[in-house]
Amino acid sequence: MERVLYRLVGVDPDAEQRWGVYARSVLAFSVVGVLFLYGFQRVQNHLLLSLGFDPVKPDQAWNTAVSFVTNTNWQSYSGESTMGHLVQMAGLAVQNFVSAAVGMAVAVALVRGFARRKSDHLGNFWVDLTRGSLRILLPIAFVGAVVLVSGGLVQNFWDPAHHTVDTIAGGTQTLTGGPVASQEVIKELGTNGGGFYNANSSHPFENAVSWTNWLEIFLILVIPFALTRTFGRMVGQVRQGYAIAAVMGVLALVSVSLTMIFQGMHHGTVPTAVGAATEGTETRFGVLDSAVFAAATTLTSTGAVDSFHDSYTSLGGMMTLFNMMLGEVAPGGVGAGLYGMLVLAVITVFVAGLMVGRTPEYLGKRIGSREIKFAALYFLVTPALVLAGSAAAMATESGRAGLLNSGPHGLSEVLYAFTSASNNNGSAFAGLTVNTVWYDTALGLCMAFGRFLPIIFVLALAGSLARQGHTPESDGTLPTHRPQFVGLVAGVTVVLVALTFLPALALGPLAEGIH
Repeated sequence: MERVLYRLVGVDPDAEQRWGVYARSVLAFSVVGVLFLYGFQRVQNHLLLSLGFDPVKPDQAWNTAVSFVTNTNWQSYSGESTMGHLVQMAGLAVQNFVSAAVGMAVAVALVRGFARRKSDHLGNFWVDLTRGSLRILLPIAFVGAVVLVSGGLVQNFWDPAHHTVDTIAGGTQTLTGGPVASQEVIKELGTNGGGFYNANSSHPFENAVSWTNWLEIFLILVIPFALTRTFGRMVGQVRQGYAIAAVMGVLALVSVSLTMIFQGMHHGTVPTAVGAATEGTETRFGVLDSAVFAAATTLTSTGAVDSFHDSYTSLGGMMTLFNMMLGEVAPGGVGAGLYGMLVLAVITVFVAGLMVGRTPEYLGKRIGSREIKFAALYFLVTPALVLAGSAAAMATESGRAGLLNSGPHGLSEVLYAFTSASNNNGSAFAGLTVNTVWYDTALGLCMAFGRFLPIIFVLALAGSLARQGHTPESDGTLPTHRPQFVGLVAGVTVVLVALTFLPALALGPLAEGIH
């Protein structure tokens, strides 16, 4: 199948690319994806299986196209009342696969940068894209879909004129259905926060019972964590991969624990009165299981939710925000989590080198001024987008018009939206009205810049590393496979995020918690 695809698109699988060509291939593929998906939505009323829906309006079509191509899958609409079957399957679901495969390809290119010596090449993007889709995502999705169907997820087409179901919100909504099980497993692979139903993974057709909830959590985490072993094997030191996995695991464990504690404490007037933070929570899963799902989905680029984060306690909601502000590296998205964590490892060895007064090295590669500039630019992109976007929203009438709540919680809603978009997460606080021209445009720009600028910096870093030779270890080399390094990377990650976002968090969820 791979050889057939290479012939169809005219790709030589044995030819490799320099980092600039690799980056241009990523951008070209993504631009074509945006244009195709935008056009697909605009003409959906003329397509088969459109269910009689009107064309998606221009600003929303732009937002959705960018959202799914950037692996964000943010939705400013209710899927069951906006998109026909063909757009869902041949447009959105296709991007669920290939946008995740793009992330894996970029991660592998960065790992090749560490593994290769005096080379100008990072592999072939088209080959990496094809292999990621056919060898990893499709097989897991196929098996996962069968398992989820056995758990009660519906796999069929629904006639919207004859079938209805009560949603979590208590209202009756028309089902447009579609191949729900396949769509759901694609989503839970860490690639998609957008589902068929407005209630998302709390809907019984997307998340049937308690064990399917835990299966989805597993599917969210499995590929990002597994890629750390891939990293270790490719650089020839499996223990290096285990060290990166340990950093991710420590951050994730602390996050899940704190989220459960804050939700269990049910801080706030209403939760305290009723004895639990149950508003917006599906009773099949309960408060604590929902908290685990919320932590998993915001620690990765998934965006699926089985409860409304807007209804969380002030500190519980803060944890979902903080998880995304970490840069989605614990374990992060499919591919994106690995290359994000490796960039943080580069920053950490640079800081450690400054402490002891020697040239920093990582995996036999010197981290000089060129390398640290690319790493620093990578880290600065998303905070700049989050803070500038949130400030613009709060400073304009169009931005403030979408707020459901005033005061600190209203700020948290806006901050969450821009944090989710800029970090390509896709989940929402659910209280902010974003189906407006202003938010569709602004969040679309954040998703695009938040995806492709970091990718360019990562590939530039990979190219710089690949051109180097190997620097032998010495007595002064920082061991990067021991618990000391694990703690150092985790500490640097938290400190960088705290220094960047603490003022915004203090004005939002922290102020709400104190109040």
